Amino acid sequence: MTADTETTTQSTGSCCSPTGSCHDGGAADVQIEATDSVTTVYEVKGMTCGHCEGAVSEEISALGGVTSVEAVASTGRVTVSSKAPLTEDAVRAAVDEAGYELVGRAA
Repeated sequence: MTADTETTTQSTGSCCSPTGSCHDGGAADVQIEATDSVTTVYEVKGMTCGHCEGAVSEEISALGGVTSVEAVASTGRVTVSSKAPLTEDAVRAAVDEAGYELVGRAA
């Protein structure tokens, strides 16, 4: 008889292993273009690794007018620069699409 390997799926909603680790621990930084812009810092719940940071950054960077996004899983902070202020609803929808929860603007 051969040994079967068992795969488990994670039920926490994170892209990471059950221990919260991933192959990349650095911040995801998406720079679209350098311009004069509005910078807002948001708090996002559920990011645990570089892959999480990348998923959040990718979704937010797709919003119209966004010039850069830096997500840092260790702090839960996402810094967004845009040509004009973004609506919180638009940012929330992008974060939801990535599979995470927007807590709101960081204090």
